Formats: sequence, C-alpha cells, structure tokens
Amino acid sequence: MRTMLKGSMLALGFAALAATTAPAQEATFVMTARLVGAPTYNPIKATKLNTATTLIFDRLVVQDADQSFHGQLAHSWESSPDGLQWTFRLKPGVKFHNGEPFNARTVAWWVPQFKGSENAFTVEAIERVEVVDDLTVRFHMKHPDPNLLFNLASSFMCIPEPKAYEALGDKFGVTEAIGTGPYRMQQFTVGQQTVLVRNDDYAWAADLSKNQGPARFKKLTFREIAEESTAYLELKTGGADLLVNVPTDFLPRIQADKAVKLVTFPGNELVYMPINTSVEPFTDRKVREATAFAVNQKEILASLYGGNGAVADTFLISSLKEAQVEPKFRIAYDPERSKRLFDEAGWKPGPDGVRVKDGKRLAVKLWTQNGTEFKRLVEIVQAQLKAVGMQAEISIIDAGSINAQYRKKTEHQLAIRSYQWANADIVDWFFAAKRAGYPNVSMFNDPEAERLNDIAMNKSKTWDERVANFTRYHEYVLSQYPFAPIYQPVQSLAYGKRIVMPEKIRGMGLYSPTLLDIAPAN
Repeated sequence: MRTMLKGSMLALGFAALAATTAPAQEATFVMTARLVGAPTYNPIKATKLNTATTLIFDRLVVQDADQSFHGQLAHSWESSPDGLQWTFRLKPGVKFHNGEPFNARTVAWWVPQFKGSENAFTVEAIERVEVVDDLTVRFHMKHPDPNLLFNLASSFMCIPEPKAYEALGDKFGVTEAIGTGPYRMQQFTVGQQTVLVRNDDYAWAADLSKNQGPARFKKLTFREIAEESTAYLELKTGGADLLVNVPTDFLPRIQADKAVKLVTFPGNELVYMPINTSVEPFTDRKVREATAFAVNQKEILASLYGGNGAVADTFLISSLKEAQVEPKFRIAYDPERSKRLFDEAGWKPGPDGVRVKDGKRLAVKLWTQNGTEFKRLVEIVQAQLKAVGMQAEISIIDAGSINAQYRKKTEHQLAIRSYQWANADIVDWFFAAKRAGYPNVSMFNDPEAERLNDIAMNKSKTWDERVANFTRYHEYVLSQYPFAPIYQPVQSLAYGKRIVMPEKIRGMGLYSPTLLDIAPAN
C-alpha cells in the first residue's frame, strides 16, 4: 500500500511537471483603441473589422507586404488580355466550419451579396459570375478593373457560408460567424471580446504561412481594451500574451521592458482630422485651408510619438505612388498662412485671442474616440488651433458608437481619427458624396471631385493608368481641404514569454498568414 501511494505521488509529480512545462494551448491577444468597437463579423456588410476576422474567414487571395498576391481559397488565377475576364481555380477539399463545401457555386452566390452594401464598390466592375466547373469560377467584367486582386485580398472580402448567412440574416457575424478559416467563433461580445477555437480540419493556408495545417493554439481570446495604459498593464502582468497594435507613444516604455518583446514593421495607417464641409464655418474653403495649415505635424511626431513613424502631408501613406503629388498640394504646418487665410475669410482676432466674425466667435466641436492616444492627440490639436485663434471644444465618444454619431452629419465639425489601408481607393471611401456621414465624415460633396472619382474608380484600364487617375483625384481633394493630415504610424506588436513569434511578419499586417505561425513557447 505504501509502495502504491509512493507511485501515485510520483505520477502526480510528473503530471504536474508536465503541466507546467508543456506549451500553453490558449492565448489572449489585446486589441487597443484603433481596433476596438467592430459591431459585427459580417464582412459583406461591415464598415469596420478587426484582426480576428481573417482567422474566422478566408479570402480568395491575400497580399504580402511587398504588394504581391498569393492564393488562399484560390490556388491560381489569370486575366484575359483585355481585362474583361478573370478565371480563378479553387483549392479542392475546402469546407466551412459547419461542414458545407466551398466551391465555385459559393463564389457565384457570394459576389451578388454585396449589392446595396457599403462595400458594393469592391465588386461593381463584375458583370456576372460564371461557374465553369466545381472548382473553377470566371468573372465577366463590365470594364477592366486593375484593382480587382487588391479588393479580393481585403478583409471585407472574406467569404461566409451561404446557408448560415441567409438563415441568420442580421445576426450573422454577431451570434454566429461561419467561415472556412483556421478558427471558429465561439463567443462574441461587442466591444469586449471575441473567443475563437481552433478548426482542426484546416489544411488550405496561403503559402505565406509556414504552418500549412491547423493553428498552433487551441483557443484564442481577443480582448478589446481602448485604454492603452490598461492594455499594457495586462501584458506586463501576464493577463495578456500579445498587444496586436501598440500605440506609438508607448514604444519607449515597452522597449525598456525586458519582460516584453517588441516587433515593429512598416505601417499602412494614417491619422488625420476630417473637416465637416457641410456646416459653418467650414463651408468656406478658406477656413478649411486655414484650419489644415494650423496643425503642426512635426510637433505631434516629436512630442507625442517620440519621433517614431512619420508626418503625413497628404491623405495617402507615403509608400503609395498616388501619394507622390505636386508639392503645392501637400499640407504642412504654416501658421502665418493659416492666420492670413482666417483674416481674408473675415475672422479677426478678438480681445481674448479667439477670432470673431459678425459678432460670432470661432468656436467649434472637435470629436475623437476613446483611447489614451486619441485623447492626448486631440488635446495637442486643440492647443494648436487655439494658437491661430480657433476655440475647439473636445468630445470623447465611445468607439462603438462614434460612427453612428457621424451619420447624423451635422453634429460634428472636426474630428481626429485614423484608417488602415494600403490602396489609393481609400480616397473614394472617405470622400465620395454617396458615403456622406460615414465613412465620408467630411461630408465632402464636390462635382469635380465626383467626376475625377468616376474616372479613377471606373475608367482605368491598366494599373499605371489607374495610378495617374487616382493621383489627379487625390490632388484635387487635397486642394479643397476637407481634412488635415497628421501622422503615419509604424505597425508594432508586443508579446510576452508564453508565445513564440515567427521570424517575419507576412501579409499587410498581423493577420491570418502570421497568426497561423504563432506558437506556444516551450
């Protein structure tokens, strides 16, 4: 009996040792201010998605950081010489989380679902979808669309399962989200967290991933924490394993923390200040121009971000060819120009420094979403506007509801916000008249801009022609000052000792190609 007890105790000891040394099978990732507040995982109807989306769903193709395209649900594709047909050959054996097969009929069902949605522009050039055979699908185009592959690689073109999508209606993406991705959605609480469990049948990863089978972790929890200091504390104390997007102003603190590792890679984000062109005093182009040139981008880069990243002087990230505009269109801090334009518009300095016109003070509303970085940034901009005679009243609005507030169209005048995108068509997204309210927070509606938008979006036959057309469109928007550019962050993530990162981040950010390769530490 004593021998049996001794053996049992020994076995328990080995089991405990194994439990403490075996790799953890669960991990917690934290999404900070820029990614919080997505109300749904319905990629077709969403206007905001987060990192977890590409783990639930797959796309036909994905894009690497070098702008090259790689197959995910499609293994190959080709375009006809005239650009009017695109043929995609699909991977065999792919199944949705509910067991339904993915095939050419899925794609033929999927494309028409975008009609009438905010994301309809992504497939507007497709006239019809032909099912050639079970694993071959052909797009017949209304006109050539050199941007098609980029559209197909976006998170908004993740492919949902048809039967579940139709059965759930507006609840799809909230109560359930059925895709073909490496994880299934177990639970989603809007604004709080998303819990994913591994899809053990996954075997169709893009070649950007070294891991071609099921994910390394059995369970991932994505928590949403808008306050960056709270998010960092969670990582430091072991409550989280990874911060998906580290605010740039936190980089010095994290770099000094030996318990945390940091990865920084080129960004695809731009921070800017939309100006509501539909409300006074910003119906006056001179007032908008004066406001735009009052923002000191270099001061913000140095004081808030410690020199990490770069200033922004257009609406596009500087790595894009369409960002290479004529110097006269660039927007950079010029306080004397700002003051002169305010004077020309009739806004004269008052006794307390705030400008006045016709007995009315130059007092405006300045919005942003919650989160430490946004709060600090909006306070700096407030001070910079005050220096040229504009009084800005700050409102901090919850990230989950701010877009609905923008849709009211007249309650905001200025705002501080950001976008993440690596294609010039973001100018259409945020300044096309048909999207006024949100995402066109600037309420920009200009006939010449609409004409140039149509040429850029619909009449470009080749990629080079598209670049030229979007550059002209971009320059015209810049000339009308519906926004002020501020900052281009780097992309950064921080992680603790319980996980192992791959040597290289693949794709346009921290999405499924890299997340598949993240592993538990030994």
